[in-house]
Amino acid sequence: MTVPTEMTYIDLPSPGGAENMVLARGRLPELGAGELLIRVEAFGVNRPDVLQRKGDYPPPPGASPILGLEVAGEVVELGEGATGFAVGDKVCALANGGGYAEYCAVPATQALAWPKGYDAVKAAALPETFFTVWANVFDMAGLKAGETILVHGGSSGIGTTAIQLAKALGAEVFATAGSAAKCTACETLGAKRAINYREEDFKAAVLEATGGRGVDVILDMVGGRYFGRNLASLAKDGRLSIIGFLGGARVEDANITAILTKRLNVMGSALRPRTAEEKRAIRDGLALRVWPLLEAGDVAPVIHAVLPIEEIADAHRLMEEGNHIGKIVMSIARD
Repeated sequence: MTVPTEMTYIDLPSPGGAENMVLARGRLPELGAGELLIRVEAFGVNRPDVLQRKGDYPPPPGASPILGLEVAGEVVELGEGATGFAVGDKVCALANGGGYAEYCAVPATQALAWPKGYDAVKAAALPETFFTVWANVFDMAGLKAGETILVHGGSSGIGTTAIQLAKALGAEVFATAGSAAKCTACETLGAKRAINYREEDFKAAVLEATGGRGVDVILDMVGGRYFGRNLASLAKDGRLSIIGFLGGARVEDANITAILTKRLNVMGSALRPRTAEEKRAIRDGLALRVWPLLEAGDVAPVIHAVLPIEEIADAHRLMEEGNHIGKIVMSIARD
């Protein structure tokens, strides 16, 4: 395959609304040592992309200023020292930036072969959410078979992934969501009980469902507004893993004595600032433990919508409306 010198990509001339993103033409990314150049066939849309578009989540030093954190496509070039893949391989990858484009350079250590039977759209729905869930629920919070977990935002891309993985690996799952339809979706995916947070107090529901014990792990992207109730919903030696602040970053009127009396562990992390070695370790864990589940059909990405790259503004608006269940994926059509 002949690799062109220019590509189409989504440009963001200035931060702001979804309409600020425009199709543009420019040079391909420079391929660094240890990197793969991927001819992108599909890419995922994630909430960090929305934050970056608004100017609230700048890329780390050295990363592409182009939006986009996950891609799927074909390897067309190998950077010096890149191993594990060959030109022509179909891969999906966690990108450090640059995913909203026809070509994307990614570290080979953040790429995985498409699960058997997958196409570009399904593969593109994997990296960001599966890396995030594996790192925060299993590596950091140490969820084990036989334990219980509460997943906030259960109908999101992160939530649908966490519910399925936790269930498949032997945990009992509870989830919160904001509508009856979303709660039904969570239970269909494996949650024992989905709690409509608009109608019920999740703390009361969790304690009732667990006989007053609470859950072992909570995956939370709401933040400050939920902090006190999260602590009250945890069992002894429970772990609270915070990955976002949709409900604000400030904590008010929370009784934190439970951290001492129940020996709670409060932790948090963002995926993008992690080192290359940390991301490689997450990738290796996914390859060993999760890819077999995907190939067996025990776990699968939930895809809400697939849109052409030209409709990226509509995709961001769909993300911000919050009515979707699962992932939003963009496809790139070529002659």
